[in-house]
Amino acid sequence: MGKRVKEFNEFRQRMNARILAEDNRVIKRVFSVDSLTYAAGALPVKTKHLLGLTASMVLRCDDCVSYHIGQCVESGCSKDEIVEAMSVALVVGGTIVIPHLRRATEFLDEVLAEK
Repeated sequence: MGKRVKEFNEFRQRMNARILAEDNRVIKRVFSVDSLTYAAGALPVKTKHLLGLTASMVLRCDDCVSYHIGQCVESGCSKDEIVEAMSVALVVGGTIVIPHLRRATEFLDEVLAEK
């Protein structure tokens, strides 16, 4: 596993466990809604993660972008589908998305190298 991918996944898991250990209903409910959002429904899981990737790039959240890239690959998205979703984000978000596109492409390369 690439260093960046490994570090991202380990940090995310460790901190999610730490956060969810708090006795806070709001936090637990938001995490639950997030999980429910990406479950299979009228839209397939991979489509939901492609949408999440695009929105995360436009909102410029690198952690969210990395998470959705991993989930896109895990749910069966092809590299071409992921790159196309990133291109939509670039058009919608404008050139300010370019730095995030660079980091997303690097992260995607690492994730795909593992497969």
